[in-house]
Parts: sequence; C-alpha cells; structure tokens
Amino acid sequence: MCLILFALHSHPKYKLVLASNRDEFYNRPTQTAQPWADIPHIIAGRDLKAMGTWMGITTTGRIAMLTNYRDPAREKKNAPTRGKLVSDFLRSNLSAKDYLHQTAPSGDHYNGFNLIVGDSDHMYYWSNYGKNIELLDAGLFGLSNHLLNTPWPKVTKGKEKLKNWIEAENPDIESIFSELYDDLNAPDHLLPDTGIGEEHERLLSPMFIKSGTYGSRCSSIILIDHDDNAIFLERSYEVPTFIHHTVKWQFKIEKQ
Repeated sequence: MCLILFALHSHPKYKLVLASNRDEFYNRPTQTAQPWADIPHIIAGRDLKAMGTWMGITTTGRIAMLTNYRDPAREKKNAPTRGKLVSDFLRSNLSAKDYLHQTAPSGDHYNGFNLIVGDSDHMYYWSNYGKNIELLDAGLFGLSNHLLNTPWPKVTKGKEKLKNWIEAENPDIESIFSELYDDLNAPDHLLPDTGIGEEHERLLSPMFIKSGTYGSRCSSIILIDHDDNAIFLERSYEVPTFIHHTVKWQFKIEKQ
C-alpha cells in the first residue's frame, strides 16, 4: 500500500475515517477483502504470493496497515515479507504498543516499512527507518513511502482532500473513492528524490497510479462511529479498463 490517509477523533460521527490506495504490480495475485477462511475474525485483502496483507481489521476492532519505505539503495533481496507484520498483529492478542516493542528488534531484517497498528481509539506508528514508537491519539495523518506526514505531494493533497470531506456538511462515501482516484502527476519541482530517477518519481507521484505493469490496484475505506459500528469498503480496479468492483463489510465491533 502506498497511500494511507486517516483521521482520529476529528469527525462528529466517526472516531476513525480511513482512506487508502494499495499500489502493486498488476500481475501479483491478490484476494479481495473478505473474512479469511483460516482466521474468520480477520477481514482483509490478501497477497496470495506471500499470504500477508497490507491492511486489515478484525471483528474485535484491531486495525493494522503498512506501506513500504522507498530506498532502492538499501534493498535486501531475501528479506521476509512485510505483509506478515500486518497479519501477525491482526491475529495477535498483544496490545499495539507491546506488539511493536516485540517486533522492533527484528525490524532490520525487513526492507523499509512503515507500520501502523491499534484500534479506532488510538494507534501507534513505527518505521524501521525511524527512531521511536509514536502514539497517534487524535488528528489528521498521511503516509506514503517515506515517514509519517512527510509532505510528499500526494500526502499533502490527500490530507487536504480528507480534511475537506471531514468538514463537509453532508459528506458521502462515494466522494472519498472519487478523491482517491486522483491520477494527476505532481509538478516536477515538488517530486521527491528517492534514488529512482525523475521519470519514475513522476510516474509514482499521483495519489492513484497508472502504468503498464504497476499501479493502484484497489482503494479502501474504513469508517468507525462512536458506537463502534464499522464499515469496511474495498474497490478493486481491472486493468487496463479500470472498471471497478466494490465489496462492503459492515459489523458491530465486539471488544474483548
């Protein structure tokens, strides 16, 4: 997943508003978001190559999500799959803080990542490129392929779009999907330099990426209100037509 936007305790109805795009190679096999057959309380998409996930929620309210940290100069060829960091939290009974403290000593085994775990009341952020485990209690947050709230164009634009949605008088869910489908390139002078060259930086700069072999495969929305009613929607896109299919899961969180 390459773009995560979320607001904690910033909306009159929803204590969590989350919107995200997952970017991946088009030919990588993927399962649509659904309860996992082997662990039914997990609702998530699934990477069928490594059997992990990029984002998911449980019926007990645990939430986890991950993006890669882009640094090709330090890429490890035989590193373990990062998607396991998400699925391991979703199946764990550890608190978010304890899980991250347990995971931190092995962080250098993986290629660069950003990991957010917790629930709709509070979340924790940690990156193996960062220093500390950070509590996210309230506010508006954006994450791409650098550290949390790094002002890359897609993060800055996405946070502004989410802020406008939160402040709208009658916001609707479909408008979030429309905003996530923003495929405009960032201006060249605002492109980051992560070591992949200007042409590739430009290709990866939109909120919604389109290319011949790689791009935004799906968009996801999670809304949790103050009574712990949860809505999880995932919109998957077919290539090259970008015809989409949306699944919806709605449930009352059963807190342990």
